[in-house]
Amino acid sequence: MTDTAQKVPVTPTRYPTTPEPSKWTGWIVFAAVMMAIVGGFQIIEGLTALFRHTYYVVGHDNLLVRVDYTTWGWVHLIMGLVLLGTGLGLLTGRLWARILGVAVAGLSAIVNLAFIAAYPIWSILVISLDVIVIYAITVHGKELRNV
Repeated sequence: MTDTAQKVPVTPTRYPTTPEPSKWTGWIVFAAVMMAIVGGFQIIEGLTALFRHTYYVVGHDNLLVRVDYTTWGWVHLIMGLVLLGTGLGLLTGRLWARILGVAVAGLSAIVNLAFIAAYPIWSILVISLDVIVIYAITVHGKELRNV
């Protein structure tokens, strides 16, 4: 018997399952590293508020939110630990880290706005970094998981 069917060469078509990462992937790595660094700085700021009340410019009664520096120390310490962990999670491209990263960076900006009288230059610097982190996560966040 002869085979009358035509043999059509089959070439495998490869479709990319994930898009190629763009140049903006560096923004997410930057945001993750900045978030971890700001978390470390917040931890130091929290420990300073806990153990050295006289370090800050004004007394606790002149702050926007009138609580003592022990309370501020715990707030900054906990926020720093969450920022540090979220920054490390963001490096792995996790969705929970992107969501938590935006929330905790926004909360960090608000907390530092309330703390601005005690340490003005530092608070302005942290607020600026928080805004950059929020921008990088919201605009380019999903690109890191494709790397």
